[in-house]
Amino acid sequence: MSQESRNEATTPSVGMVSLGCPKALVDSEDILTRLRSEGYRIAPGYEDADLVVVNTCGFIDEAKAESLETIGEALSSNGKVLVTGCMGASPEDIRSIHPRVLDVTGPHQAEAVLRSINSHLPRPHDPLVDLVPPGGLKLTPQHYAYLKISEGCNHKCSFCIIPSMRGRLVSRPLGLVMKEAEALVERGVKELLVISQDTGAYGVDLRYQTDYWREREWETRLHDLAQALGELDAWVRLHYVYPYPHIDRLIPLMAEGLILPYLDIPFQHASTRILKAMRRPAAAENTLERIAQWRRNCPELVIRSTFIVGFPGETDEDFEQLLEWLAEAKLDRVGCFRYSPVEGAAANELPGAVPEELKEERWHRFMQQQAEISAERLSARVGGEETVIIDQVHDDHAIGRSYGDAPEIDGEVIVMEPAQVSPGDMIRVRIEHSDDYDLHARRLPG
Repeated sequence: MSQESRNEATTPSVGMVSLGCPKALVDSEDILTRLRSEGYRIAPGYEDADLVVVNTCGFIDEAKAESLETIGEALSSNGKVLVTGCMGASPEDIRSIHPRVLDVTGPHQAEAVLRSINSHLPRPHDPLVDLVPPGGLKLTPQHYAYLKISEGCNHKCSFCIIPSMRGRLVSRPLGLVMKEAEALVERGVKELLVISQDTGAYGVDLRYQTDYWREREWETRLHDLAQALGELDAWVRLHYVYPYPHIDRLIPLMAEGLILPYLDIPFQHASTRILKAMRRPAAAENTLERIAQWRRNCPELVIRSTFIVGFPGETDEDFEQLLEWLAEAKLDRVGCFRYSPVEGAAANELPGAVPEELKEERWHRFMQQQAEISAERLSARVGGEETVIIDQVHDDHAIGRSYGDAPEIDGEVIVMEPAQVSPGDMIRVRIEHSDDYDLHARRLPG
């Protein structure tokens, strides 16, 4: 056995299982990056690891169940398990089911996770910094990466417990965010997906303080960050944008091509009464006016959103109002959830619980109407020419995404006979036809 092989065999190894949303994924990437910089080996499976870290999700009951099941699998297959993430905010819920876990930490606590790993699996000597690529280790494909700009949230939505788990808003300094983004682009990342719990509130906790990047002054606010990111050679896609008035200033940046004309805005409902019960902004009429204005200023704009049906107290009138709003808004991409009580959420105390069968009926009606709207919006793009980024390559076709498609949550562009392409390539295509959620295209010559 060579010296290199012997070193590899004796280097402590850590496995990672990441559950939940992209924000948790970024936390996992941070932990992996720190581990690698300290010289640990990253194991691909339970059996190959000396210790396993499970980053949990604790937002809804189904996510908690998945987290507990995954912890059990890791304990059964490996035996040495550390638990972190959102469910770690209530360690007793984990230890009551899995008392054998070595340690439990809460969300975005990378330092605590590293200390625990160091104590249970002492780190190797002489860590080599050059084991870590620019921008850190990523769990996403090489051509795109999530860029987290803040932690926590200052809102108190009645259906959500994330602020109690992740704390109040803490924005990262703009210069630090840009340094990470620049390093990612330099290593080949072609799409930056900007995420946080409340992207539109970026910088409010820092009072929009001045920061520096490329020897220029910038304010720590979303408009300046978007403008700076637009100077990099990459697609920039904004997620989880609360519809504050200052979001209007982003639309010209999209029209100019600095950032993608794409907004992910969780509207959640349209009934003023239900929005107030949710503790969300209640001016649905103004929202429709603003959407119309955004599209006048940037016709290519794609809007995705999420909604909840069956919220406590939702009447037939409230639901019909939601469908009417949806018909007028004509959003491009929409997800819908049946309301599910979350332990610790204020909404649990609200009267007027909606029966499960009625939630199911409303969900199906909502999704059927939105499928027709999505199909109509996509059909308007047939015949046009667009740039797509390739995610997968198959024998006779490739799977890509347009500017209107975020990975994993939106549709795809199926490119027939794309010739020689690789994941991460950006190619020009002509859209030939569409269905409810996807576009079908052929590659243009050149």
